[in-house]
Amino acid sequence: MRIKNMPEEERPQEKLVYSSPADLSTSELLALIIRTGNRSKSAVQLAEDILAYSESFDGLGNVDIKEMLEIDGIGISKACSIVASIELGRRVLLKERESRQLVAGASDAAFILTNQLKFEKREHLVELILNVKGEVEATHTVSIGELAATSVHPREVFNPAIRKGAAGIIVAHNHPSGDPTPSQEDIEATERLLDASRIIGITLVDHIVIGHDSYVSIRAEGLIKDW
Repeated sequence: MRIKNMPEEERPQEKLVYSSPADLSTSELLALIIRTGNRSKSAVQLAEDILAYSESFDGLGNVDIKEMLEIDGIGISKACSIVASIELGRRVLLKERESRQLVAGASDAAFILTNQLKFEKREHLVELILNVKGEVEATHTVSIGELAATSVHPREVFNPAIRKGAAGIIVAHNHPSGDPTPSQEDIEATERLLDASRIIGITLVDHIVIGHDSYVSIRAEGLIKDW
């Protein structure tokens, strides 16, 4: 049944206007994003197809535009609308989480950054910039690409912290494989940053590696002596 042929109280747009977002199903919310169906399916039915397809990719938030275009009835416009909406929601959530949040250690940092990093298909090196109270002043993406000791330059990591007058930083990166076990390159890169932090006077609180469902603190694991 096309949406325009549904009883008015069952149409997603009317339900949203006269009720609340929480009262709509996921497929109804998605239907409002894609707006129209096609000749054979309503927007809600098409949304249900998208949700069913995305389950094989660990959920809708992990499907990129190219994968979305493989779904029958989804063109570039609908795919872009869906991916943009997901990214907007992710950024709103991250902003709420990072806003002046107190970070006492690796678990707090992982809580803030895991949703941002765990499904990335390339390695992202990110830092939390902390004030003297241990609160997050900013989150900064340092680099995107394979992490290696030679490619992680302390200047790129510490410049944003210096500009913010930071007391400390926590750096983190993801392993797209899902296994957060630190590599030798991860340890060597951390050693360089630790040496630089002592010279600059901004504390390197930790370096955490994020997988799909877990993380590892290089400091807590004792992988670097005299930290």
